[in-house]
Amino acid sequence: MDLGISRIVRELGSVEAMGRVPDELEDVPEVLPVTRMVKQETGEGGETALVEEIPFNLSSLRKHLAQVNLSRRVLTTDLASRQKFLEESVYTVAVERMKREAEHFDELGLGGEMDKAMKSERLQKWMWEWHGKLMERLKVDIEGVIEKEKSFVVAERQMVHRLGPFLSLLKPEKLSLITILELMRLHGTGGVSDGMKTARALLAVGRAVELEYKATLCRRAKISIPSTISALSSGTGRPGEAGYFSGRAYEDLYKRRVAARRWVEDGEEWAGEWTQVGRVKVGSFLVDCLMDVAVVERKGIDKRTGQEVRENQPAFFHSYEYLHGHKLGVIKLNQVVAERLAKDGLRDTLHPRHLPMLIKPKPWLSHTDGGYLYNKTVAMRFKDSMEQESYLKHASSLGNLELVYAGLDVLGSTPWKINRGVFDVVLQVWNKGDRMGKIPPAVYDAPEPEPIEGMECDPKSKNVFMQRQKAWAHGKANNHSDRCSVNYRIEIARAFLGDTFYLPHNIDFRGRAYPIPPHLNHIGDDLSRGLLMFGEAKPLGERGLKWLKIHLANLYGYDKGSFDDRVVFVNERLEEIFDSAEKPLEGKGWWKKADDPWQCLAACKELHAALNSPDPLAYECALPVHQDGTCNGLQHYAALGGDEQGAKQVNLDVTDRPSDVYTYVAQMVEKRMLADIEKGDGGSAKFAKMLSGKVSRKVVKQTVMTTVYGVTFIGARDQIEKQLKDRGDLPEEECWLAASYLAKQVLLCIGNLFAGAKDIQNWLNLCARLISKSIPPERLEEAMSENVPQVKKGRVPKKIPVSRLRKEQMTSVVWTTPMGLPIVQPYRKTKRKQIMTALQTVFISDPNTPSEVNAVKQASAFPPNFIHSLDATHMMLTALQCRTRGLIFASVHDSYWTHACSVDEMSGIIRDTFIALHSSDVLRRLHAEFIERYKGYKIPLVSLKAGNLFKHVRASPSVPLSPETLEALAGEEATLDLSVSDRDVVVEDGDDVDALMEMEAEEEEEEEKPKGKKRGRKPKFDESMSDAMIAGKFVDLADVLPPLPEKGNFDVNTIKRSLYFFS
Repeated sequence: MDLGISRIVRELGSVEAMGRVPDELEDVPEVLPVTRMVKQETGEGGETALVEEIPFNLSSLRKHLAQVNLSRRVLTTDLASRQKFLEESVYTVAVERMKREAEHFDELGLGGEMDKAMKSERLQKWMWEWHGKLMERLKVDIEGVIEKEKSFVVAERQMVHRLGPFLSLLKPEKLSLITILELMRLHGTGGVSDGMKTARALLAVGRAVELEYKATLCRRAKISIPSTISALSSGTGRPGEAGYFSGRAYEDLYKRRVAARRWVEDGEEWAGEWTQVGRVKVGSFLVDCLMDVAVVERKGIDKRTGQEVRENQPAFFHSYEYLHGHKLGVIKLNQVVAERLAKDGLRDTLHPRHLPMLIKPKPWLSHTDGGYLYNKTVAMRFKDSMEQESYLKHASSLGNLELVYAGLDVLGSTPWKINRGVFDVVLQVWNKGDRMGKIPPAVYDAPEPEPIEGMECDPKSKNVFMQRQKAWAHGKANNHSDRCSVNYRIEIARAFLGDTFYLPHNIDFRGRAYPIPPHLNHIGDDLSRGLLMFGEAKPLGERGLKWLKIHLANLYGYDKGSFDDRVVFVNERLEEIFDSAEKPLEGKGWWKKADDPWQCLAACKELHAALNSPDPLAYECALPVHQDGTCNGLQHYAALGGDEQGAKQVNLDVTDRPSDVYTYVAQMVEKRMLADIEKGDGGSAKFAKMLSGKVSRKVVKQTVMTTVYGVTFIGARDQIEKQLKDRGDLPEEECWLAASYLAKQVLLCIGNLFAGAKDIQNWLNLCARLISKSIPPERLEEAMSENVPQVKKGRVPKKIPVSRLRKEQMTSVVWTTPMGLPIVQPYRKTKRKQIMTALQTVFISDPNTPSEVNAVKQASAFPPNFIHSLDATHMMLTALQCRTRGLIFASVHDSYWTHACSVDEMSGIIRDTFIALHSSDVLRRLHAEFIERYKGYKIPLVSLKAGNLFKHVRASPSVPLSPETLEALAGEEATLDLSVSDRDVVVEDGDDVDALMEMEAEEEEEEEKPKGKKRGRKPKFDESMSDAMIAGKFVDLADVLPPLPEKGNFDVNTIKRSLYFFS
């Protein structure tokens, strides 16, 4: 392993292992894979039949996991070497696999009956043939490029992108494999059937070459495991021996990280990022070569002669398609290739970093160094935001991110293992093909809609049938996609049975932590969580046994009673619980009715084992027990504003029983619907009758939760429509109109329920709008360098450089969390760059190109992003304190997990860290940071007028403007509307904010549409003259930032006495 010849270790060790080391999975049944039906030739006459085939990506996963199991038998005790097996390059694994299969084909012969018997491997055979041809082609062409570039004469200031140095970084063998595998991975993405977008393909190939080169150099440098990892993995380290909040401990932590970072970065000349243009050029060269050499043989029957015809055709070809009205260049696969490649909905090429780790992750040493040992990982995931990367790198170099890095280390060092009892039940259900919990059936079980009688003559009936048919087809496609996803999780769980493993974490741009392995982790759905338990067990104790029972009641859905009521609920159902644990599939199936059935089954088995043990209090329990916040966003808003009414609604205040704001709103909606039924008011009465008794807590929960994040009517309608469809008891064609009616009722019921939170949201929104209009002082001179018109007596200026001012408005909303993490909102108006390639002209958005901010997104996304940064801070502080006290800790944003015996201690930590966070007067600190960060920034008065912000400026006593200027600024009597409009982007809790970038173009167009003049209102004076009076005039951003909302009287220290704050 130290010599890097892992293949030799694998082959030599396998012989010995087979003879003396027992196979951990010998008694575990195989996971029956998802298959799809494909046409396959059955005879010489070209006859075809439908046969089952395992999707390509799933087949690759299964073969890679087989190597994981082999490494366990070969290197039983050497976890570090096993981890190196897992992190081998995906391209190295691929070339060995394809080469072995090709040699196997040659040995068996590819003609006659043997060819037909090996049809399922035909795709790999083609790929191997393409690889051989492309490798030879690249050897010749790369040498030609290098020779040609030697004769380049570059004029002064001329930018020339030389390809030779980039193409020489890797051997032609690897370049060939990267190109082939990336194009196969991108098949069917971006809304292109049987192909991919050209620009996306070229960028993906170029980026893959860059990442593989960096990974190769990292391995070549023989970066060994830091001593801290070795100590912790062997059990000799003491992670909780020092606190993280003392000055000495923090300084020591920083010094150790700096020393380690300098040691690792020696010789890291590869750390620089490639430009987008460079990636596209490299990708274009490689893809063009592949398209020239890759061919497939197609066979058919000549209808006139009846004879078989064979023809070699290109495996890939370039064409154009129209997508959403835009002409788009695409690379498409030949039909026979597309038929062989399953569309399984999982587009990630399997990379070792997608799997858990067998030893504790490497401590984070910098923003690009930590987590996996031999593969580069970044501490923050963001979408091509050079500004965010710059802030992050600077903060890291100053040592300001040590608490963030320490928090990620804590989360990554939590040991996990597969819950064997639950896994056996899951595997049995899966192989049987039944629907249960989150496991979709092998055969879609929803009945296909029956044709409506007389629909041929009735357009309305025909439209209803078409809607039902479309929904059924969509559900069938989703069923296959969901089953493939579950298949991935079960395969990975089977491969890691008996192992203790770890999940390295990183953060999004708001500071929220996520596990890096995406397929199986505790942030996943109920099935994923049910399959996982802690790798260490601890005795329950008296309090732990009580918390295990409370946890079981919560999972079943009885989570709004008092703690004692929940214990009674479980004690009264011990017979059903024992039946669920002993006979999960053959018994009464009580656990199947739970809100979270698989987690409920895990808790049933654990409680059954504890109560049947000789001493239940001494039972070693490894099941994670959860403490969940009550609408955590509202909890932070109530604490920020000192809102007494809001604090009671979300359990910040002392109550006898937990408050449930979602049930409260659902009951209010039911009362309004009863009133509509009594009135008999047309359509309202119709939908009120249809929905009566069906508005549950679950239906309104997401809308209530996202109200304080600025959810619009459209967003609320979509949320409720999804919930109504999931119920399955409403006609498909009625769901949209019913959701529209219900969304209106829910928003009316919420009303002033969250008035305090709304005030803070409006303040954050207005601050973001003003910041996005501001210009740094150093840019003012250039911004006004063009001819600013001078107003002469009696003449109106013809030109005002408003367009130039807009181009200079590039100020993002930036703030720093209490953990020291700088957060930059990435929402900008994209600028596309034209690049000429051999295939087509490609337009890409280059993150290095300065562009103006998208003011609408900056404003609407700031309140939810700010609240998410607070809940991320609270989680990190809690994680660090738990580690200091020796507690095992895991989290899913606002749901904190630990052992049952540690819940009381963790509950105290949760309250202490929340109080410490909000005792620091967060909003006042944010206001002070804005004043300091944007000191000297100016806002053009023209921009304030265009943004309807003049009323705020006029009301501000610190703005020195003359009455004439204020009158000109007002113009027509427009009003300031701080509410979020329907076209504003709304960020919902748990959403990936980067997905909002896809909606950018539409909003930009709406934002720039000229507003029509209202009739019946006469301007006070000439509009152009008013523009002239404020042209070239600016106001300090600091002078117009709004004052903080008035804070209420709620004392955040009250939370210490609240039983149900987190419960």
